[in-house]
Amino acid sequence: MEITIRPEQVSEQREVEELTREAFWNVYMPGCDEHYLLHILRTSECFLPELNMVAEVEGKIVGHIAYTKAKIVLNDGGERVVIGFGPLSVLPEYQRQGVGSALIRHTLELAKDAGYAAVLIYGNPAYYHRFGFVPAQNFGIASAEGSYVDALQALELREGALAGCSGRLIIAEEFELDPKAAELFDQSFPPKERRTD
Repeated sequence: MEITIRPEQVSEQREVEELTREAFWNVYMPGCDEHYLLHILRTSECFLPELNMVAEVEGKIVGHIAYTKAKIVLNDGGERVVIGFGPLSVLPEYQRQGVGSALIRHTLELAKDAGYAAVLIYGNPAYYHRFGFVPAQNFGIASAEGSYVDALQALELREGALAGCSGRLIIAEEFELDPKAAELFDQSFPPKERRTD
């Protein structure tokens, strides 16, 4: 399967939001809100449009990745700017076929070439280890609440970039979604059945 990675076009935003909705629907909760998150991130100061990429297979958009700026509030004072990605979305019928991996590998190279020093994400350690991510705890980096959590993963794009970065990762406030606003946004999409649990 040949996968093409390219920048998302403005005219494709709604299609990509629909893709994101399909990718996350009923996975982590009844329904999902990742498509709303993507929608509001695009107009945020934290959004990195130069790393906003889609994956195509035979001319069809089957995956997408978005990046945002974050910061480490250092224990000894000061801040360090880092970046993170998510949502990372792949249409269900194209999952486990290398689309997500292609998006990650391509954009990590772009991020490195653009001069970004490090990437921090919340994700499955077993999956993200293959891309070079290690526990953020290795660098003394904790969550915003000050906890070391397995899901918090770090990758240096430049060797030594996270040396002396002990502190707390603070991500953009846009990630704290208003459930009512998310529900209202979802109503502009075709109805889908939510799981009940």
